[in-house]
Amino acid sequence: MRSDRRLWVLAVLAVLALQAAAAAGASLPGAVGSGGAVSSSDPLATTVGLDTLRRGGNAVDAAVATALALAVVFPEAGNLGGGGFAVLKFGDRLASLDFRETAPAAASREMYLDAAGEPRPEASLFGGLAAGVPGSPRGLWELHDRFGHLPWRRVVAPAQRLARRGFPVSSRLERILEQYRDRLERFAGTADVWLPGGRPPAAGTILRQPALARALAAYARAGPEALTHGHLAAAAERAAHRHGGVLNAADLAAYRPVWREPVRFEAFGWRFAAMDQPSSGAVVVGQILGLAERAGWHRQPRFGANRAHLLAEAMRRAFADRTLLGDPETAQGQATELLAPEWLAQRAATIDPYRATSSRQLRAWPAELPPEPADTTHLSVVDARGNLVALTTTLNGLFGCAVIVPEAGYLLNNEMDDFTTAPGRPNVYGLVQGEANEIAPGKRMLSSMSPTIAWRDGEALAVGGRGGPRILTATAQVLLNLIADDDPLQTALDRPRIHHQWLPDKLFVEDDALSPEIRAELERRGHEFGPRPTVGKVHAVGRRTDGTVTAAADPREPGSAGVVREQQ
Repeated sequence: MRSDRRLWVLAVLAVLALQAAAAAGASLPGAVGSGGAVSSSDPLATTVGLDTLRRGGNAVDAAVATALALAVVFPEAGNLGGGGFAVLKFGDRLASLDFRETAPAAASREMYLDAAGEPRPEASLFGGLAAGVPGSPRGLWELHDRFGHLPWRRVVAPAQRLARRGFPVSSRLERILEQYRDRLERFAGTADVWLPGGRPPAAGTILRQPALARALAAYARAGPEALTHGHLAAAAERAAHRHGGVLNAADLAAYRPVWREPVRFEAFGWRFAAMDQPSSGAVVVGQILGLAERAGWHRQPRFGANRAHLLAEAMRRAFADRTLLGDPETAQGQATELLAPEWLAQRAATIDPYRATSSRQLRAWPAELPPEPADTTHLSVVDARGNLVALTTTLNGLFGCAVIVPEAGYLLNNEMDDFTTAPGRPNVYGLVQGEANEIAPGKRMLSSMSPTIAWRDGEALAVGGRGGPRILTATAQVLLNLIADDDPLQTALDRPRIHHQWLPDKLFVEDDALSPEIRAELERRGHEFGPRPTVGKVHAVGRRTDGTVTAAADPREPGSAGVVREQQ
């Protein structure tokens, strides 16, 4: 216990130093070692993952420990009340786990429409009706049960200690709580935890979460049944129903994650494994890479207008095909079809190198893209043996539906908005949703999460990100930087990005992504520009041919990347 206490104190001091560096605008350099590497959205969660590797854990042990730590210190997206996807490479074995949320048994196709067939404002975003059935409790346990090495209790213990002993509130967390105060204070139980005394806790305050600590202790002892059965499941039902929801304890008890065969594809001499539906990651990222290669990416000047134009056109087509996707049981398109060489060749042939294709010829759409919620959270891990995990979890919007389960201390998601809640209307991300993604009981909603593994000749990468549909374009651009242009890992994450998602028909460009001259040339070619956004936040790790490992965190948020210097 004394050793654990010492580690906790050292970790807190390290986090305070990292938070101060982030506040001062310092970037985290790519790290290199031989004992494993972790990259995540929070310094303390990364510290937990690295310590798990040092204590003999493998990549899955570290990934699950990091994810559970994020459930404590990263409340806007880390979760026990949400879900996600994991893609793994253990030696020559590839696997992927779908623990995406599902629609409750009482859900219906028109549950968010009024008597006139119009969407009810915010019904799919805030309050209990927005909540899908959480997949994280059983999904994280299932991932560890199949691939983990350390005992389950040891993997959960760091998150339990963080919740019980507390952690220093970062300036980022104080700021995000203030930004979303109006949403959180709608629900008394949520405000009690995250707005004590009516305001966010000040940066540097040690924040303790005793209810969450008790739930994690039960989770460590009994596994997912502690949260999906009994009094904590009943508590989740009460919380949802109290605020107009239909989520029941029986939904939690019935939920099961699904092991799916990863989608495999190739581009630029690399092989890839990505998540199949209900993730759209494999199709969209795979199409962007495949179209770029077929349209002559290597032949174009790296920072010129031709590449920017080609990238926007590839994104446009990939997002158009995304409307065919949904729950694998009802999807109108399959990854094998949409990533087939023949289809990619046809798609590439439609790209005019000198003129933008008009998305409005396909469907009219609102002119603006909503601001990007920093919603999901991604982590990447590689261990000393070269095993890799790319794991993305989410509550959907920041803080999910904002309803907390008081007895368990976790927030419920608002994943129901990822369904087609109103045909022909955009969701919170401005995304068009196809018929394949309509609401039905027990169905999994379409996702933009895109955990991806890539490898070639002894090199390997685990990559993914957060940021709604911009996860897809950010992940693809980081991969292009790495596999086509040989950037170092941190440089690949640092470079500015662009985004196009078919509808709205606008090109969104980060600051410094395009020079004024290139922007003018793209406008001449017919591209219309939207506001300047942040295009995703990516976290990546890699293994080199010499066996060393490296990690990098996106500078767009105060994330954290670290390595174990020596092989354990």
